[in-house]
Amino acid sequence: MKPNPLRAFAQKANQYPTWLRQRLLTWMFRYKVKLAGTAKVDILETDLKQVTFRQKNYKKVQNHIGSVHAAAMALLAESATGFIVGVNLPGDKLPLIKSMNLQYVKRAQGDMLAVATLTDAQIAQMQEQEKGEVTVQVKVTDAQGIEPILCEMIWAWVPKKR
Repeated sequence: MKPNPLRAFAQKANQYPTWLRQRLLTWMFRYKVKLAGTAKVDILETDLKQVTFRQKNYKKVQNHIGSVHAAAMALLAESATGFIVGVNLPGDKLPLIKSMNLQYVKRAQGDMLAVATLTDAQIAQMQEQEKGEVTVQVKVTDAQGIEPILCEMIWAWVPKKR
């Protein structure tokens, strides 16, 4: 199994104080995922089984009613699930989003948080199988703790070299 550079970076960053850890992880993610940089998505914390991302309600990501745009919420959920899949795959595997099912059920207010989680069984599956797919649990909440969007994210992985 090939080492995963993303996981190694996240493990190293987790050794630093919270303020520096957040900046390092966020900088790395925004550098690799350009749209996340444009939207200014932040990584708040991760233990490599779970990650918390934040989307502040900036003017550039607002919709016509002043809340975080539906597309920015989708980016937040996709980013959080993609990160947690990416840090748990072997280095010779490529993560690919296979399916996003989003249901917008309430009006969002203020900043948004996305918490994506993998189970031990899912992580083991990702480590053992050459290719496969996994449904990643993600909960997206607004500043009031309401879940305005229900998400189902299915990620697949394949070998990097075909």
